[in-house]
Amino acid sequence: MAYIPPHKRQTKGSPLLNPTPAPESLMRSDFNKFRTRNVDYTDHTILKWFYVGLANELRISSLVSFQPRSPESFETKAGLQPLFGCREGIKNELIQTPWLLIVANVKKDLYFSFQHMKREMEEAVMAQVKSSVVARFGKILFYGSSSIGKDSLKLNSLTETTLRKMKGSFHTDVPPSYMDYVENRVVENLGQEYVQGKELYYVKLSDNMRADSTVTCKCTVVKDQEKIQLHKIELNQVRNMVADMSCLGKSLDLRLMLHTKKIMMGLSDDEINEIKNLIGSAVLDSEVKGGLRWPFGEDSSGSQYAVTGVWHTTAKSYGNSSIRLKLRHADRFDFRSSTGEVSQEANLKMPGILSQLQEQTIDEKLVLKMLEDNLKLIWDHCLSDGSSSCS
Repeated sequence: MAYIPPHKRQTKGSPLLNPTPAPESLMRSDFNKFRTRNVDYTDHTILKWFYVGLANELRISSLVSFQPRSPESFETKAGLQPLFGCREGIKNELIQTPWLLIVANVKKDLYFSFQHMKREMEEAVMAQVKSSVVARFGKILFYGSSSIGKDSLKLNSLTETTLRKMKGSFHTDVPPSYMDYVENRVVENLGQEYVQGKELYYVKLSDNMRADSTVTCKCTVVKDQEKIQLHKIELNQVRNMVADMSCLGKSLDLRLMLHTKKIMMGLSDDEINEIKNLIGSAVLDSEVKGGLRWPFGEDSSGSQYAVTGVWHTTAKSYGNSSIRLKLRHADRFDFRSSTGEVSQEANLKMPGILSQLQEQTIDEKLVLKMLEDNLKLIWDHCLSDGSSSCS
């Protein structure tokens, strides 16, 4: 049987829309390019990127220019200045229902990825697997390479062919004005109610027994005490599907993602004690990146585990029965590279869709209708804060 790429494989059922897949030239399928230290991908992970919003896709190169961001605004990679798409003056070129195009482009990938994710959950050994369907808001940045000439990186000269040669990344840090807008306006517009606020520390550990994974210790602050305590032990997030969209006419871009996390259930007493000792030796310190430090020589168990990073996060969640919106402030530090970052992030989880996907018999029409409705809400309310689209 001839090989069929994942994004062209058929799924059972009767989808609501005829697919209009993104141009093949805009697909990104080499998941190794996207591997990071804190995130894993499977052999079946689907990664794609496409523009959405423009009535005539063939006019992208003439309507969308790319401008450099300063190194102070975004971290550069390989010494090259990142670029982002600028979408001024294209209002009359936009389609009225871009969320339908998104659904058409991702529906087969969603079903295909979920089937593989379901098998992964069934085959999990000594771990509880939690899955999520989530939308993230941010900026897609493109980075040049030595194979791209300097003339190609000039303003207004980038074409789709050039972009294909560039590495892309999704930058989740959003401006404070956006966070204020979401909390004061979007929450009400989406019919959300306040759920909870959380302060968490995530301690990242290397594990000599699991060389390809990072162990994440989710920790809470002990009230009235200057210390943290272990709450949960997880392995890396595993991404099964990632669809990045440059959203024309909006100030932010969109990432739609299906991913899993494994909660470790079968660790030995010795392993748990080693981890607890590492966590117990941490010192709360608001003056250091990540909010935690370890006395000299105490950031390793001496055998299996060693601290590789730490995150300090504060988050607020709002939700209803079908969607949940989270606003998070994150202060991260990576011990291996001695670098840190502070970011403000917003995402929207879709437990209603996940619940339908987990049914023994999936009602594809219902899933697609729920996805359409959620994406319409996102497009109308979550991708702009009233500022210039090139801010």
